[in-house]
Amino acid sequence: MASLRLVQVYLDLLSQPCRAVHLLLSCTGIPHTVHTVALRKGENRTPDFTKMNPMQKVPVMEDNGFILTESDAIMKYLSTRYDVPDHWYPRQPERRARVDEYTAWHQSNTRPHAARVFILEVLLPVQTGSPVDEVRLGRALSQLEETLDRLESMFLRRQPFLCGDDISVADLLAVCELMQPLGGGRDVLQQRPQLQRWRTRVRSAVGDAFDRAHAVLYALRERHAAKL
Repeated sequence: MASLRLVQVYLDLLSQPCRAVHLLLSCTGIPHTVHTVALRKGENRTPDFTKMNPMQKVPVMEDNGFILTESDAIMKYLSTRYDVPDHWYPRQPERRARVDEYTAWHQSNTRPHAARVFILEVLLPVQTGSPVDEVRLGRALSQLEETLDRLESMFLRRQPFLCGDDISVADLLAVCELMQPLGGGRDVLQQRPQLQRWRTRVRSAVGDAFDRAHAVLYALRERHAAKL
């Protein structure tokens, strides 16, 4: 490894980007220590955490004194800094550009559209005690369907993963977002065989780390189902 010191990561695994970082670290074997920052308890607003990230968001990474925020930047840094398989963030310019193309698109498409479904169906009702706003949820689901159409037609097409023949950081970011509505019992890929097959390939590629990373989300799904 390029550094003898363990990478320190600050995560809440109910957060989609945190799960993506966690999966990359688990799959690549980069020595690291996970520090849990429970957003629901406000641990992201403590003075010590705010000093690391004034935005008070997770994930945060610290590597031998170098502090980095934002999951996309963290995953690309780790893939470049450490000796990990090239497919995670390819060195070849065209292949790397395909990953960058998806991750740039992800921030204004997959991420907000999948997250909004979860927020409207699970998070806001829990926080406010109000019923689900079905009109807003319907609009959010419609936006997400358009995003899923693009994922199939623009990125997957006839290739097994979003950016080519091998899994990359792009697939981790995407799958963690698309798993998030499952916290409310909604599988947004249920009617999408092509994306279901892609999710199965991602899950197979990362192995047991997939379910470990999503254990908190599965538990939330069970609690949500028990209240219905």
